[in-house]
Amino acid sequence: MDAFKLMKELRANYEQEGYYIPKETGLNLIESTEQNGAGISAKCRDAQVEDLWGLSSFFGYSTQTFVLAVNLLDRFLALMRVQPKHLSCVGLSCLHLAAQRSAPDATLSSGHELIRIGQRRFTASDLSRMEKIVAEKLHFTSSAVTPLTFLHLYHQVALGQSSPSRKEVLSLEKLEAQLKACLRCMSFSKAKPSVLALALLRHEIKAIQSEDMWEMTCHVQRHLKIADAELQCWAERVARCLSDYASPRCSRPNHKKLLWVVSRRTAQNLQSSSCSVPDLPTIPEGGWDPSQSEDSSEDLSSGEESLSSSLEGEGAYFPLHLRRRR
Repeated sequence: MDAFKLMKELRANYEQEGYYIPKETGLNLIESTEQNGAGISAKCRDAQVEDLWGLSSFFGYSTQTFVLAVNLLDRFLALMRVQPKHLSCVGLSCLHLAAQRSAPDATLSSGHELIRIGQRRFTASDLSRMEKIVAEKLHFTSSAVTPLTFLHLYHQVALGQSSPSRKEVLSLEKLEAQLKACLRCMSFSKAKPSVLALALLRHEIKAIQSEDMWEMTCHVQRHLKIADAELQCWAERVARCLSDYASPRCSRPNHKKLLWVVSRRTAQNLQSSSCSVPDLPTIPEGGWDPSQSEDSSEDLSSGEESLSSSLEGEGAYFPLHLRRRR
């Protein structure tokens, strides 16, 4: 794709990105919720994203699938008041929806398989109903404009402006890994996708010390009319996040596909347990009040129990270094 078409596509996505940013009022409500409270806290959300990352790695899903799943999750949590016991079902439904839209048919896993490997405590019917709720509330049909959308476009523009010796230095795989590291923290959900992607690109270009690529980012910034203060703010947050992520103290999932070797006895137990899930009542959809103001979040709750237990009873299903910290 030539430079003119790339810049035109950048502008088109820039004009659409506002539709796919989570409601800031909803995100602020999550940030103000205390851990172990009645609602979803930022720590609960971050732990759920860690789980989605682990499952994405296990099933070999692409970065696109993971980023889209996080986008759906954040937008839904910012729109609906979800009870903690439903968060696991919401998260897995977002991952399954994202995989259906972006994963090749050869790698797509069934909802039943996701539940079995994830050791979830709900049924495939629960997952299917939750997927319909998420898709309906978010008006989701095919895809979304995410930071990864801009990261891929920026990368193409950068390679077109760089010298041949620099083309292999700017690694798209590394940029994607850095984006996933940032998305672990809910605060980055408030950033505009175009700004977060440009901040990540600048961080990497600064590290490889490429003046021509740096000038390209300035041109892109002017083309999209991104304010200096806004870009600088997120650039500083990106730098801090990636510095913390690179620390030996940070526990992080392996970005490569996991190979899980189990004994025949364990495999038989897993197979039998997956068939012994009790029938559960349907997930309620009528617990929200349409008369609420636009800035208030809708409610996904009622007195009817839709899942058999809270998240606290879930078993650990990944190696120690992948388990989320309690």
